[in-house]
Amino acid sequence: MIIFQILAVCGMLSPIVYTAMWIVGGILLPEYSHIRDDISSLFAVGAPKRRIFKAFIITSSVLLFVFYLGLHAGINDGNGSIMGPILLIISSILGILVAFFFPLDEGGEFTTLRGKMHLILVALSGILTIAGMIFLWVQLQFNAVWGAFALYSLINSIVSLILIIITGIFAAGKYRGILERIGVAPYQIYYFVLGLMVFLNN
Repeated sequence: MIIFQILAVCGMLSPIVYTAMWIVGGILLPEYSHIRDDISSLFAVGAPKRRIFKAFIITSSVLLFVFYLGLHAGINDGNGSIMGPILLIISSILGILVAFFFPLDEGGEFTTLRGKMHLILVALSGILTIAGMIFLWVQLQFNAVWGAFALYSLINSIVSLILIIITGIFAAGKYRGILERIGVAPYQIYYFVLGLMVFLNN
């Protein structure tokens, strides 16, 4: 159905907008380092050109949420467990809350409750997304059309978890920026591939 293809395009656009955000950040802000600075610093309180990057993160988050609203019905005609799509919807809602209400504190710090909530919600969102990937694997592993994607979903969940742990361990170091980009890459690629699968199969 055309509605699922439209929603799928939203899912594919979300990681493109997200990636464009930090690429544009490196272009517009000479002092911004992809090696040192995390992505959230672009829309932190008091950040230069904050409104531009807040618009990027809000757009990316809302696109993902809209995509997930139709995900269950868009996978295998709505047959199978709904747990994976529900977890992904909740994860995207947390992402929207971060984008609208919980930026990092000035300088990319997390000293206030708002800044700490940013980290908590981002971490919860990441964990829920990994759980959603696992549930989709369980749901789709024996499906003739979605079986290969199910295996990819499982592998991606494991890789994502490992990279997020590594990123967390070295979060305070001088390579925080590049580690975060590597850490979020499996997520962003997953969103695009999932959107593409929904698009091609509806």
